[in-house]
Amino acid sequence: MPRKPSYDRDALIAQARDIFWRHGWAGTSLKDLERELKLKPGSFYAAFGSKDTLYALALERYAQDGVASMRTLAEELGPLGALKAQPRRVIEASELPTKACMLAKTFAELQAKDHDLAAQARTHMVSMKTCFADLFRRAQDAGEIAPDHDPDRLALRYQSDLLGLRLSAERDDVNAAEIAEDIAADLDRL
Repeated sequence: MPRKPSYDRDALIAQARDIFWRHGWAGTSLKDLERELKLKPGSFYAAFGSKDTLYALALERYAQDGVASMRTLAEELGPLGALKAQPRRVIEASELPTKACMLAKTFAELQAKDHDLAAQARTHMVSMKTCFADLFRRAQDAGEIAPDHDPDRLALRYQSDLLGLRLSAERDDVNAAEIAEDIAADLDRL
């Protein structure tokens, strides 16, 4: 009978997500992962098979957490309130490994190499955009946004604004808080 692993696989995926998010795919070696996750090579391969498999799981976790966070925020603040609050949340979150979006970083790093992980990052970005579009539709249904706006187009613009904001938040010569306020204020004009 095989022995039960002595580690929490979900916790390792979350930890790996943060390592990959901070350092990227190329900047994270298998030895880095084994050391940080405290796994011997055999245990690593038994748990995940490969660095790419673990990276894909980390991307999926990142995307699922992002969608779940937006849905929870919408339950608390309503759809428009969630959309308005999100820009400030992403730049003020001190517990994040980095402010830049892991999906965007992955796509930018790997799409020129035609790597499968770039396609997965793109798919997850589409899922996030779909979440935003749903919130814009719900805000329209509630009368908070004029009915003549296309929720899918609003979602694409909003996602683009957030990606730019998150990258700007990495710079010390940009006041990301002002940009976050501008993004939220623009939503009030819809």
